[in-house]
Amino acid sequence: MLEFEQLKLRLIANEDELRDLKDALGYERLVREIEELEAKASAPGFWDDLENSQKVLQKTGKLKNTVETYDRLCTNYDDTLVLIEMGDEEGDLSLVEEITSAIDGIEASLASLRLQTLLTGEYDKNNAILTFHAGAGGTEAMDWVSMLVRMYTRWTERHGFKVQLLDFLDGDEAGLKSASLLIEGENAYGYLKSESGIHRLVRVSPFDASGRRHTSFASLEVMPEISDDADIEIREEDVKMDVFRSSGTGGQHINKTSSAVRLTHIPTGIVVACQNERSQFQNREQAMRMLKSKLLEIKEREHLEKIEDIKGVQKDIAWGSQIRSYVFMPYTLAKDHRTGFESGNINAVMDGDLDGFINAYLKAASKGELSGGGEVEDL
Repeated sequence: MLEFEQLKLRLIANEDELRDLKDALGYERLVREIEELEAKASAPGFWDDLENSQKVLQKTGKLKNTVETYDRLCTNYDDTLVLIEMGDEEGDLSLVEEITSAIDGIEASLASLRLQTLLTGEYDKNNAILTFHAGAGGTEAMDWVSMLVRMYTRWTERHGFKVQLLDFLDGDEAGLKSASLLIEGENAYGYLKSESGIHRLVRVSPFDASGRRHTSFASLEVMPEISDDADIEIREEDVKMDVFRSSGTGGQHINKTSSAVRLTHIPTGIVVACQNERSQFQNREQAMRMLKSKLLEIKEREHLEKIEDIKGVQKDIAWGSQIRSYVFMPYTLAKDHRTGFESGNINAVMDGDLDGFINAYLKAASKGELSGGGEVEDL
């Protein structure tokens, strides 16, 4: 029957990509690595070093997840092909909807796994630290920061990642002057590194009684969370620590003690802060990880040989350096100026539907097709 023939052609069109994906993932290498790690786990004395044993088990779990996902995809492909042939033989049109849904799932899984093959950076698998700052636009820009924090929180929830608010500074009238989030999940940094830059908002301001259109800017910095054992040396005498009371709610303890910590790296002027933990020691520990992450990210981005070469220079958070624009008025559009990818469903984007932008960036980056963003038409 024609319906089943069309579905079969659509499914088979994915066969070559499914086969190529096995090589791109390094499937055989992953299987061998899992076997080696499992051999380590069964060796005598494995649990003597608890920290190392946890790392081995964690890595094994991640590799198994990739292999099992690919195996499941192949099984779904074969099962769907059998279902198409069975439906065609019996002329059972009630199976068309089920088969269509199965092919949709196969194509989505293929796209997701293909994307993983683009995450080849040293820190792509790490957690991500997102730091937001309000730029040009006053109260409007501070409100824009709070909107962005919500947007990335929604994206995190969609992907089953964990999000933790590390630090924030309330705006004078509304919104946030700055905020830091920790996004925990496999490949969090690999996906979110594309979001680093200046984000531009165009809308009728709710803070303007005249109902005029306003343009606001906010910056987003994305860094990989670096583990404590990372080879980054920060001298104690180069770090100034200030303590202060946490500014948010969180029970009597968090408000009555100076547990929040602000660290300043004196040679570069870089400042990080953390106030989400209950103790000063925990906040300092997290802040030091943030500082290490920030210094390493700048060092690698600027292709510097050592931390001491970092000058702490930052672009203005204003017109001319934006990577993406979000327009609410006179029409609705979110457009990335580096890849050209755009979405007219601005409400979905603000609810965390960012995968199209992220995928477009990673694909363009892998092909060397990215433009720098910057000056754009007056949307």
